[in-house]
Amino acid sequence: MPFTIHGTAGRTPPRPTIERVEKQNSETIMARLQDSLKLGALELKNRVLMAPLTRCRAGAGDVPVKINAEYYAQRAGAGLIITEATNVSPNSCAFEHAPGIWTQPQVEGWRLVTRAVHDAGGRIFMQLWHCGRVGASGLLDGNDPLSPSGVNDDLDALQVWGLLANGNYVRIAATSSRAMTEAEVKATILEYKAGAINAIQAGCDGVEVHAANGYLPHQFLSPTTNQRTDSYGGSVENRARFLREIIQAITSEIPASRVGVRLSPFAAYNNVRDTDPPATYAYVAKMLNEFGVAYIHIADTNAWAGAPDLQRILPIIKPHFNGSIIVNAGITPESAEQLVEAGAADAVAFGREFIANPDLPERIRRHGPFNELRNVGLYGGDQTGYVDYPFLSSEAMAAG
Repeated sequence: MPFTIHGTAGRTPPRPTIERVEKQNSETIMARLQDSLKLGALELKNRVLMAPLTRCRAGAGDVPVKINAEYYAQRAGAGLIITEATNVSPNSCAFEHAPGIWTQPQVEGWRLVTRAVHDAGGRIFMQLWHCGRVGASGLLDGNDPLSPSGVNDDLDALQVWGLLANGNYVRIAATSSRAMTEAEVKATILEYKAGAINAIQAGCDGVEVHAANGYLPHQFLSPTTNQRTDSYGGSVENRARFLREIIQAITSEIPASRVGVRLSPFAAYNNVRDTDPPATYAYVAKMLNEFGVAYIHIADTNAWAGAPDLQRILPIIKPHFNGSIIVNAGITPESAEQLVEAGAADAVAFGREFIANPDLPERIRRHGPFNELRNVGLYGGDQTGYVDYPFLSSEAMAAG
């Protein structure tokens, strides 16, 4: 099965795994990645963060279950865990068996996760997700996916995945979306607010709004997928209004210092086709700076396909944003250390590496060895490829 970072599957080849290296002298540890970081209201123990990674193992009703708690607790050595993308609404589903945060049973399921992470000494933010036009009616109880404008000229470019009866997790056909009414836009903003409140009630330390990778807020930001003529379409100010009102709604209940936002300005994934990303995202960065959110999480989505954009994204975002910058995708521990040392980023979120190495911060500190990612159990399934990757042995830890 193809594999990508975040909560989305695609047809890009995997980035080469990190080679095993010999143990280095203690003076040559990745010093900057091991530094603590003041991130909004939190003090993080290191700058090695866990990226959002959809694994499609929620139980009935999209409720997190015991094995999810085990998986996240194993990775509590991260400075911060950002959860897999979590649906704020029954109207959102691009990946079958992804978890939700709109019902009380889902809140209780997430409490299992957050309790396990905190007991292991970790910190955890929930990524709030609405897929918008990226969906299929068969995953939405027969309903059409919702979108800003009902743009459906590219359904074959949308990444929607489901679980077959034989246990295989496969890409399925997206179905046509319909344009949201203004009342539905307002109702969806309130779903984000409710999801954020539920996440905090479930024990999360904060929330991240997923406004990247071609999902609903990203769809509103693009003049190609957003062709509305009301106050949510047209100018960049209007196209950013949906995200603005989401942040306003969330921060009316949760301090901005416990809120982050994920952006992917040049992403080809899910085909939003923004015609002027520099103009759009300079405005968005200024807007988020005004709110005082804790961080912007830059998802360099095109790096999945070997065409990284980070060096042209950073000059758009950094001059306009005073909070922390987290970067993600296509970044090795060595390049992560360089980015943080140079001040280009405050922390780095790792995806594939954290799947295969539950104790990744310690392995980075020691310069390896690193487990290799296995192409099994990436989406759906049981413990295989999920909670069965080995930790460094106690003997190796003592030797280090």
